[in-house]
Amino acid sequence: MIIGTAGHIDHGKTSLVRALTGVETDRLKEEKVRGISIDLGFAYLPDADGSVLGFVDVPGHERFIHNMLAGATGIDFVMLVVAADEGIKPQTREHLAIVDLLGIKRGIVVLTKADLASPSRQAEVAAEIADVLRATRLADARIVPVSTVTEAGIAELRAELLEIARSFGARAASGRFRLAVDRSFTLTGAGTVVTGTVLSGAVANNDRVTISPSGLSARVRSIHAQNRPSPRGIAGQRCALNLVGEDISKDAIARGDVVLDPMLHAPTSRIDAELRLLASETKPVTQWMPVRLFHASVEVGARVVLLEEGAIAPGQSGYVQLVLEQPIAAASGDRFVVRDTTSQRTIGGGILLDLRAPARKRRTPARLAQLRAHALGDPAAALAALLDIAPYYIDLPAFARDRALSDAQSQEIVARLSVVTLETPGGAFAMSAPLHLTLKQTLLATLQAFHADIPDLPGIGLERLRLQLEPRLPAPALLAVLHGLVESRSIALDGAWVRLAGHEVRLTDEDEQLWASIAPLLSGAERFRPPRVRDIATLLALKEADVRRLLKLLGRMGRVDEMAHDHFFLRATVAEMVGIVTSLGEGQPQSQFSASQFRDRVDNGRKVAIQILEFFDRHGVTIRRGDLRRVNRHRLDLFRTLPDADSRAADIPASTSASISESTPENISGGESSLVGRPDFKSGRGREPVSGGFDSLSLPPR
Repeated sequence: MIIGTAGHIDHGKTSLVRALTGVETDRLKEEKVRGISIDLGFAYLPDADGSVLGFVDVPGHERFIHNMLAGATGIDFVMLVVAADEGIKPQTREHLAIVDLLGIKRGIVVLTKADLASPSRQAEVAAEIADVLRATRLADARIVPVSTVTEAGIAELRAELLEIARSFGARAASGRFRLAVDRSFTLTGAGTVVTGTVLSGAVANNDRVTISPSGLSARVRSIHAQNRPSPRGIAGQRCALNLVGEDISKDAIARGDVVLDPMLHAPTSRIDAELRLLASETKPVTQWMPVRLFHASVEVGARVVLLEEGAIAPGQSGYVQLVLEQPIAAASGDRFVVRDTTSQRTIGGGILLDLRAPARKRRTPARLAQLRAHALGDPAAALAALLDIAPYYIDLPAFARDRALSDAQSQEIVARLSVVTLETPGGAFAMSAPLHLTLKQTLLATLQAFHADIPDLPGIGLERLRLQLEPRLPAPALLAVLHGLVESRSIALDGAWVRLAGHEVRLTDEDEQLWASIAPLLSGAERFRPPRVRDIATLLALKEADVRRLLKLLGRMGRVDEMAHDHFFLRATVAEMVGIVTSLGEGQPQSQFSASQFRDRVDNGRKVAIQILEFFDRHGVTIRRGDLRRVNRHRLDLFRTLPDADSRAADIPASTSASISESTPENISGGESSLVGRPDFKSGRGREPVSGGFDSLSLPPR
């Protein structure tokens, strides 16, 4: 159990800790000269059963409240110290307000200097204290008179604290590890040592940890827990960690940093929270009000953005967004305190709710509903509430990270709530089981309606489908849903198309006959310079409109590609030319080739060669730099013909098929449908190619 002191300056906090433990907590030269505590002091009291009580002695002077706040976070039990001869003073009230804002529910009031006050004076001060405590979490705290001079009541107080510690019980250590640093120093023969209170989880020798928010990586060489060497430190203990690692030094780690499990490193500078303004304040909290934020052992400047209508009046609470001057390491559910910009007056405090607060649309009814769900203390209750409101899904790893939950805790919550998890390459999304079932039914109905409206398209594009569904899942999450439906044979994925499993596009008998007469003109020896729509119509005595309509339809079906206006090439020919540009770059400096080299290989004239290369440029197959180009290997499968699509290219000469198989890399995987000519296709400008040759709106192979 960690016990913290609180109270006005010179009311005997340090003397009381010394009388209880025998340890002098004033360690600085200035503290000894001035006779006051300036920084945090630490002492320990061993029990007969082998356990150890830790004491954090805080300064009482108003100028050092920032040090007091650094020590108050993480304590389990508070000793509110009040001098019997002086009674309640300004810092007594402020310390009590801070203890209340930090949510500390257990404590005892120690009436010091009892030898300087008569019994009637002690009774008067005790009544005054009880009246002040009535509106706080310490309303039922006992008041114990002691004297550090005569030692009256000291033994009884020590025995009572030890008994409370025995019944207190250890904090749960099932979460991920976090330690708020309050000291960093160098120890001869050991190196860098940091001390602080373990806020959650546990750490062991040789564990890898991260210093947040700086992101430095370190290894734990050794541990002192509650002032004793230990192989392990757990939540609720004061620990000293001997850290080693590149760039690790006492100057690289400072008070306010957090040593934590590497999985928790995600600093934030914008946090939604619930703020309570102290009733003693004379002015309300207004929009964009500047404050000093105190969380764990860090102090940082911040602005308060009101998320509800109207200012927060004294004694009232409200949802706010805290916009910080610099990122901090925190967890949802942590307590915080805010003071005025001069850091001379405590204004209020509250609970951090959402560490990933949005900068826009932060005051909508939907967002406020999310904050009410985040405000539920139990992670399982919060997750269940969030899945019942928009956007109806949760990034599960981020949810667990921001609450410092371990993998076991996350899995237990998911199992208890019967949540559906959608596994993606970057993590997992959670949805409620009823909504997941509804989404699948809506998806199938959408595909059925699409096929009925546009039967000559092989399917609908992923992004177009995603925008039609509610809830609108992120693309990776929707992919997980689609792959589940593929496994149940409800749908099929055809390249970047999504279709019902039984849907297949077929040409009419008339169009099949027309295609049979056109196909030979696009293949064979003239495949690299096929006639345009007008020339085909002239050669076959057909209407241009009929030829153009059929070739456009075949383009949507993935059989041909329109390189330039009214100039169509067979998909197999396009795949062959992709193989040619790939081979041209091999063995060349930076794998680059020129337009003239490509023209000479396909022997189709400079104008057509340039049109083909510009087509490849537009779709990312080639990347142009001046007069040279190089191949983007991530896009090589965009215009590839499936090996089993022989029925769609039966009229392609064997020499062409052979050249395709030779020029196409073996590891290419993809579908038979092209992005070209789709009604739902959008420009690839600004998209980041991903492995496998698909853009951010396409379906990667499973």
